[in-house]
Amino acid sequence: MNTVSFNNSLIFPSKVVCIGRNYVDHVHELGNEIPDEMVIFVKPNSAIGTALSATHRGDELHYESEIAYLYQGGRFVAAALGMDLTKRRVQSELKAKSLPWERSKAFDGSAVFSTFVPISGCDTPLGLSLHIDGELIQQGDTSLMMYKPAQILEEVQTFMQLEDGDIVMTGTPAGVGKICQGAEFVGALVCNDQEVVSQRWVVE
Repeated sequence: MNTVSFNNSLIFPSKVVCIGRNYVDHVHELGNEIPDEMVIFVKPNSAIGTALSATHRGDELHYESEIAYLYQGGRFVAAALGMDLTKRRVQSELKAKSLPWERSKAFDGSAVFSTFVPISGCDTPLGLSLHIDGELIQQGDTSLMMYKPAQILEEVQTFMQLEDGDIVMTGTPAGVGKICQGAEFVGALVCNDQEVVSQRWVVE
């Protein structure tokens, strides 16, 4: 199974639960409607990767940086900067036909993470930033989410069991776009305006 890192140990998530359309500005930039209820989809363990790629089997990929939480013992115990990689063209075609998104969201390598760092709980004020080739492209925090982390945790568990080690991704702020080969991505997780972890990727 694929792994993520927390407290110098390898964690084996059974799945990655993702929240879509959780930042108003991002909903508008893609021309979507504000959802009436939480948008939830799942990536399998095989989606967890370590590298950013510009394409997957001929389809160009888009980036979406997100605050990701690690679930253990009934609560969120850690957080990371996560990248939800998306085949936007495929997703648009699936949405137009009212079909599920898995072909555009759950492919191998479509979820990439920094190291996870400990947090005190759902109420920890977290933010993210993403720089591409030195330019700030995405920035957001939990205060801007339509559904806060505690709400997400509660809602997901109304119909799905979370296993220790599972990851919950909480949606992306505005600024998503195409991944270009050779670009340098630097993502950071912030708590109370202090960077707590960062990750650098060079696109393959």
